[in-house]
Amino acid sequence: MWSTCTALVFALVAASSFTPAYVLELCQNISPECHSDHNTASNSQSSSHTVKSKWTLNASSLMHDLNQFRVSCKKLLEALPIDKVDGNFVRTVKNCIFSKSIPTPLKGPLRLTAASKDVIEGILDLDASVTRSGDFLHYASGGRLLPGSVPLAHRYGGHQFGYWAGQLGDGRAHFLGQYSNKKGEVWELQLKGSGKTPYSRSGDGRAVIRSSVREFLCSEAMHFLGVPTSRAASEEPVLRDQFYNGNVKAERGAVVLRLAKSWFRIGSLEILSQSGEINLLRKLLNFVIDEHFPFINPDNPEKYLVFFSTVVNETAHLIAQWMSVGFAHAVAVLTTGVCNTDNFSLLSITIDYGPFGFMESYNPNFIPNTSDDEGRYSIGAQANVGLLNLEKLLVALIPVLTQTQQKQAKIILKGYANIYQMRVHQIFKAKLGLLGEDEDDNDLIAFLLKVMEDTESDFTMTFRELSEVSAKQLLNKNFTQMWALDDLSHHKHFSDWLNKYLFRLSRQQDDSDLDRQHRMKSKSNYVNPRYVLRNWMAESAIRKAERNDFSEVELLHHILSSPFVTQETAEEAGYAARPPQWASRLKVSCSS
Repeated sequence: MWSTCTALVFALVAASSFTPAYVLELCQNISPECHSDHNTASNSQSSSHTVKSKWTLNASSLMHDLNQFRVSCKKLLEALPIDKVDGNFVRTVKNCIFSKSIPTPLKGPLRLTAASKDVIEGILDLDASVTRSGDFLHYASGGRLLPGSVPLAHRYGGHQFGYWAGQLGDGRAHFLGQYSNKKGEVWELQLKGSGKTPYSRSGDGRAVIRSSVREFLCSEAMHFLGVPTSRAASEEPVLRDQFYNGNVKAERGAVVLRLAKSWFRIGSLEILSQSGEINLLRKLLNFVIDEHFPFINPDNPEKYLVFFSTVVNETAHLIAQWMSVGFAHAVAVLTTGVCNTDNFSLLSITIDYGPFGFMESYNPNFIPNTSDDEGRYSIGAQANVGLLNLEKLLVALIPVLTQTQQKQAKIILKGYANIYQMRVHQIFKAKLGLLGEDEDDNDLIAFLLKVMEDTESDFTMTFRELSEVSAKQLLNKNFTQMWALDDLSHHKHFSDWLNKYLFRLSRQQDDSDLDRQHRMKSKSNYVNPRYVLRNWMAESAIRKAERNDFSEVELLHHILSSPFVTQETAEEAGYAARPPQWASRLKVSCSS
C-alpha cells in the first residue's frame, strides 16, 4: 500500500584495530549502467565476484552542493509535543512523542565504500558526486547535523513475548528530519546505532556490523521480492554477548542511515494509552491519519475505526507476503524486538530487522532465533502473532472509540484470519501457476506443503523449479539438475500429488506451458524467486565484512536486486544450489 525505502547508508566501524569504514548502500536498480569500475571496496583484495558501481553525473536537475540540501522537523515539532527535559541521559518520559537527542559521533577517519545512486538521486535529489565529499560522510554518520535537522528520539512502548514491557523507545536511533523531494514524496531520515538517547535503558546506543549488514541486505532483498519494507543504506569497541552465554566480546560497530515514509508503530499508540495520555493519543492518531491515510476523512466520526480496519487488512496482507517467500521475522529479547508491538509498523511495512531468516527446508515450525525457546515466533505462528499485536492495538484504541465502535472493531478483528487465509490462498495459487477457481485448490496446496515438510524439501527452490520445469518433464519425472524437485520426488505420495497438479493445469483454457512457466517465475508477479538471503549467504558476507572486505556484501546486494532472474555470478557462487553442510550449524541471535 505504501512505497517505503529505508536504506541509504550504513557506517561500519572497527571494533579494535580496524580502520573505520562508512558504507553507503549499493545500486538499487538492475540497470547495467549501475555497475562499472568505480572502486567501492576496502583495502582488502576483492573477491572475483565483486560488483563495482558507476555513477552517471549528467542530471542537471540534481543538487551538486550539500549546502542546498535541507531536511525539516517543523511539521512534527508543531503538531506533536516534545519532551521538556533535554539531554541523552536515561529517564522515564511522559506527555510527549519525541525527546530531543543529539547523535554521538563515531570516532576515527571516515571512508566511503559503496553508494546507492537510486536513493541518492531518485529519492534525495542529490547528484551522486556529493557522496565523495567529507561533508556527506559526516552527515551520514551522525558527526554533523543536516541543515534544518533537529534530531529526535521517539518515545514508544510495547508488548514483548506477550507481556507489557513499559517504556521502550528509540534507544539507539535518531530521527534527523523529513525530506520533501521533487516528486512530492516525504521521507523520514533516521540514524540507527548513533549513540545513547533517553530511551537507551542499559544499552550503549550502538549497533554492530553483524546485525547492520543483515538488515541492509535483507531490507534490500525484501524490497526486490515485492514485500513492503524499510530499506537500510570507533576505533570504538562495541561489547556484545551474542548468544547470551556469558561470552562477551568486542565487535565492530555500525551506523545505519534509513529512510521510510514513517517510523510510527503500534507501540507508539500503546505507550500513550497505557499512561492515560488520551488527549495525546488522539492527537497522534489524527496526525498519523492525516499524513499517511489520506483516504480517511478527518471529519469522519468513524475515522479511528476505519484506521483500525485498514491496519488489520494491511497487516494480514503483509504477513501473507512473508509466508509466500518463506520469511520469518523472528522476535528478539532484552533491548530489541521484532514481532512485538514495538516493532510492528502502523503502515504495515517490515521494519527493524533482527534475527530473521529465510526458511530453507520447508518446516512450519522454523524458528531463526536461538532466543525463542518456546517457538512463539516460528514461521507458522506469524499470522497468530499478527493477530495478537492487532488485539493490543485495539486495546490501545479503546479510549477513543465509542461502545458501538468497540464492538465493530472486534468484528473487524475476527475477519483478520479470513483476510490472511484468502491472501495466502491467492499467493500460493500464483506460486503454482493456477488460474481460475477450483474447489480442490486448497487441498492441492496443502498436499504439496505436507510432501515438502516430510521430505524436508527446499522451500524457495521447490517452487522455483516447478516454475522452470516443463509439463513433459514433470510427467516423466525428469528432474536432472533440479535438486529440490528430486528431493520432493522421493516421497511415496509424490506421484499422487503430481497427477492432481498436472490434471489441474490441463484444465486451464488458453494457457500454454510456456505461459505458465513465465507467469510463475516472472519478476512482475513476485511469486517464485530463485535467490533469497539465506543465513549462510549473509554469514559469509559478514565474515568478510568484519575483515574490512565488503565485496560479498556488494555481490549479494547486486544478486538480490534481481531475485527472479537467473544470474551467472549467483550460480557460480552457489546461491541457488543445495546449502553447504555448515549452514545447518549456524545460529542467529538477537544480540545486535
